[in-house]
Amino acid sequence: MENRNASIGELRILLIGNYPPDRQESMKRFSLMLMQGLKDAGVEVELIRPEAFFGRLKPAANGLGKWLGYIDKFFVFPFRLRRYAAKFDVAHICDHSNAHYTRYLLNMPHLVTCHDMLAIRSALGEFPQNPTGWTGRILQRIILGGLRRARRITCVSEATRLDVLRITGLAENRVDTTLNGLNYPYTPLDSSPGRERYLLHVGGNQWYKNRMGLLAIYSELRRLCGEPPPKLIMVGPPLENLPEGVELRSGLDNEQLRLLYSQAELLLFPSIEEGFGWPVLEAQACGCRVVTTRKAPMTEVGGTAAFYLDDPCNIADAAQVVKSVLDQPVREKEAAIAAGLENARRFSTENMVNKYRKLYQEVIQ
Repeated sequence: MENRNASIGELRILLIGNYPPDRQESMKRFSLMLMQGLKDAGVEVELIRPEAFFGRLKPAANGLGKWLGYIDKFFVFPFRLRRYAAKFDVAHICDHSNAHYTRYLLNMPHLVTCHDMLAIRSALGEFPQNPTGWTGRILQRIILGGLRRARRITCVSEATRLDVLRITGLAENRVDTTLNGLNYPYTPLDSSPGRERYLLHVGGNQWYKNRMGLLAIYSELRRLCGEPPPKLIMVGPPLENLPEGVELRSGLDNEQLRLLYSQAELLLFPSIEEGFGWPVLEAQACGCRVVTTRKAPMTEVGGTAAFYLDDPCNIADAAQVVKSVLDQPVREKEAAIAAGLENARRFSTENMVNKYRKLYQEVIQ
């Protein structure tokens, strides 16, 4: 129902989250962070998401489990969404991968947050190194259609906004940018004296995370240093046949990750593509230097405080950049850490929530 004369404090906001069995942890954190921020600001808000019904029969992200999940998401949830949405003034789809739900929200004000266009771009053939199967292409066409129907889209980075405009063909006044805030209060922790030095990487097995490139850069760094450099700790899903000096950790909570960021020599984040690049921001907020790719949105997030790789696939040059950061004199290192902390302050959760409150008011006009 539309409440065009309501102030933002009077609006009732419905957040639409992700299907739990898909285990999209970053999207879960985003929706929960936004919900809590809105509640703290005095806004009436609820979070609804597709629940596992058929998916409980065989929980899995592939095979039969994937198809049972599609039944829950595409056929069961829409009935519940239509009934529930009628109680609210604005519906907010928190992840663009659920943009197909816009077809059930056409008669009410709604907003979609787009975190990246990477899967859609892959389905369109823009990344030959990551071909998409026929079912994936169908799914991404459905999602793209949902984005084109959306009353308003906001993107987490300017790079993503430009992709949305280019691919959807939407007018600029329907697409803008709302930078993410930190989805956890990351701050520096005191470093333990005499601790072992290490480099850090945080990321999954997605092709664009460039984990194989990361390992190649680290191996070249070991060759360059002459003596064993700091070890490399990789935080993410398991990976087989890790080379010497590399340690993998999975299933960490936010406080464990905060400690790793705080004590690392630097975060090495040589992604080929990103929608935003959470680890860049998280690391800087913990007083950790960052080496990442000189490409938006990594440059948007890292700002002038990060160190950049011109080409993350040029292993020799990338290893030289990492070595130069490791070799910084103490004063330069301290200045780089201070610059990162200052840059991270740009990404205030309060600023993000206030921008969404403004958008909710705009979509009911």
